Amino acid sequence: MKNFAELIKTLDSSNKTSVKVDALTNYFLKASDEDKVWTIAILSHRRPPRPVNTTLLRLWANELANIPLWLFEESYHIVGDLAETIALVIPTTKEHSDKSLTEFLQEIIALKKKTDFEKKEYLQTNWLNLNYYERFVFTKLITGSFRIGLSQKLMTRALSKAENIDEDTLAYKLMGDWNPNTITFQELILDERSSDYLSKPYPFYLAYPIEGELENLGNPEDWSAEHKWDGIRSQTIIRDNEIYVWSRGEELVTDKYPEFQSFIGNIPNGTVIDGEILPFVENEIGTFNDLQTRIGRKNVSASVLKKTPVIIKAYDLLEWQGNDIRNLPYEKRRTLLEELFTTLIGKEIPLQLSERFTFSTWEDVINERLKSREMKSEGLMLKRKDSPYLVGRKKGDWWKWKIEPLTIDAVLTYAMRGHGRRSNLFTDYTFALWQENENNERELVTFAKAYSGLTDAEFRMVDDFIKKNTLERFGPVRSVTPKLVFEIGFEGIALSKRHKSGVATRFPRILRWRHDKKIEDANSIEDLKNMIS
Repeated sequence: MKNFAELIKTLDSSNKTSVKVDALTNYFLKASDEDKVWTIAILSHRRPPRPVNTTLLRLWANELANIPLWLFEESYHIVGDLAETIALVIPTTKEHSDKSLTEFLQEIIALKKKTDFEKKEYLQTNWLNLNYYERFVFTKLITGSFRIGLSQKLMTRALSKAENIDEDTLAYKLMGDWNPNTITFQELILDERSSDYLSKPYPFYLAYPIEGELENLGNPEDWSAEHKWDGIRSQTIIRDNEIYVWSRGEELVTDKYPEFQSFIGNIPNGTVIDGEILPFVENEIGTFNDLQTRIGRKNVSASVLKKTPVIIKAYDLLEWQGNDIRNLPYEKRRTLLEELFTTLIGKEIPLQLSERFTFSTWEDVINERLKSREMKSEGLMLKRKDSPYLVGRKKGDWWKWKIEPLTIDAVLTYAMRGHGRRSNLFTDYTFALWQENENNERELVTFAKAYSGLTDAEFRMVDDFIKKNTLERFGPVRSVTPKLVFEIGFEGIALSKRHKSGVATRFPRILRWRHDKKIEDANSIEDLKNMIS
């Protein structure tokens, strides 16, 4: 644990990529194989489930710190991170633990089944016997929230340097469904196993938002375009008469979409398709809100399958006839994908080809983007015709060009404190629009939350207003005198029975503070609903 805590301290105290990679590389060169596996797991979001809820953590830590609970809570609001707060308020020691990272994690896994008394005793004993940074890391592991500003890509780069294994090869090995509590470093990193290959997806290739003018991309005839679909990015794998469907979040979701079983026998073995899972209600592409009725369900009933059928929009082919074809030019991969679809004509399977467009002028691209909302897409993807399918987010060959957001003017009605460096400011806001009630009187009805889009100076000004104009307090939430108007932008909109407003917005954020408007000038729920196409 000492070495891992020192690693996290170094990673957490530097913004330089080279410093982080060097620290990780040195750690991987020295750590035991067991600790390496757990470090890889932690830094690639495969942490064990949280064994203790945060309410109990706060109570037990506060008891050990021997301070008033209100002081602990206020400290937590100011610090903005529970693990850091606990590490700060509990009496410090210069001692360190001789137990390894693996031993601690095995204890944390076993802790979940213990009684509250046993959990409290275990936590308080370790909090008192660990130094500040070990205590901070230990509590982070307990909470399951381990964000330290390090991407999996940088971790993979460091592991590549330490083990002298190609980065792309490592990225592939780390994909898929593996358990850090049962797999060895030899099995995960060093061995080659055919059984692993059967279900493993390839690392996804991701695009950056387009920068500057379209003309900067050069000759338009070197590019291909297609619509950017708003669903779940996925890879569909057909190997050895089995199907595996992976989301971009490295989650195996095959069982959530049983309709895709029809691909077996229709799509040949040795095929991997990159595409988007989309709701397809009444033979039309639905909204992401429709898709949410399928996400997270443990059991997909017949009624859900009927109400919200799904399809895959296929836009790339990564494996064909058992061969990895990612190094082929995009245009060649697309040709093979299109040839595959000619063999599927007349077969009723939930798979469609995402149409691609070639063009001779950038004006043609601009005009196609204008059709995005009509097409139920988020905008366009631009892909260089000769580009290979790379790993991770790379600049140069793939760009995403999203449509301008929908906008509406709304009134600030509730606020919460922010997190991290904004934990001492009210920066998480709830907004409302006008609606006529049953007495034909206008009232404000909440419709969205947002916490980004203002400058630091503007956040401080709004925070000052909130503190001076608080109406009521509900725990960490404050209701605010309705007076400030903001322009809110969002990517999509759909009717929703789960929201008081009757409408759900996608990715809401603040575009600007409307100093020029009074709350009477804000929009209505009816205005919002009229945006639904």
